[in-house]
Formats: sequence, structure tokens, C-alpha cells
Amino acid sequence: MAAMGIDELHRFLAAAFPQVAGDFRIERSRDEGLTVRMAVAERHLRPGGTVSGPSMFALADVAIYLAILSRLGPVALAVTTGASIDFLRKPGPGADLLGEARLLKLGRSLAVGDVLIFSEGTEGPVARATMTYSIPPGAVSA
Repeated sequence: MAAMGIDELHRFLAAAFPQVAGDFRIERSRDEGLTVRMAVAERHLRPGGTVSGPSMFALADVAIYLAILSRLGPVALAVTTGASIDFLRKPGPGADLLGEARLLKLGRSLAVGDVLIFSEGTEGPVARATMTYSIPPGAVSA
């Protein structure tokens, strides 16, 4: 399958996952991965006003998924099979999050990547995630 550019990835996300597509925007694409912005809204906050762990996890998961699609094309049935996230520091109040996704391995049946999550305007990552995805048979050509 052909690789997907930023506009194609946005259209795919809007069609396949309209419930979350409005939360995420690809900022930059490069060979090894991409950067995704999560527009932080009140629904992403936990008591105390910081971004919730599930919201940061969603950013990491979407960022790796889009990085995979950017290389393989529209493989809707690629699914998360493993995930780990470390929360390193509290995100800045009211700041968007940026997930810098990098594919470490893109094989025939598995893809492995990591994501560093940054709070806009704050130095150092607020979280680090490692994600493994299962690639459906036939999605990767030999």
C-alpha cells in the first residue's frame, strides 16, 4: 500500500474515528515518525486542572497509529497489542500536548514505536510511551 501524507491521514482519521479526530492534528511528518498535537480541552482535565493520564495515553496511541499509516497506507485494522506509559511531570495548565512519535520497527506483523509527549511551552517531556501494534496479514508487501 502507498504511504499517506498529512492531509490523507487527517481525512482517514475523520472518516474512521470521527469521535476523536477533532482532538488531534498532525504538525509534522518525517521518515521516522511524526508529531501530533492534542488540543487540550476541559474534557481532557482531571481534578486539579492537569491533563488526565487517559488523555495522554490517547495521544500516544493515535500518534503511533498515524505514524504506521503514514508508512503503510490506510490499514484500518492495525490494532494496539501492547502499551506502556511513564508519566514524568505535570503538563502545563491550559497548554496543548505534542506527541513526537517514532517508529522503531515496522515488520510484516508487528510495529513498535515510542512517543515523547511534551506540554507546549514547557521543557522536557511530560510522558513517554512505548506502543506495539499488530499489522493485519497482507498489509505489508514483501
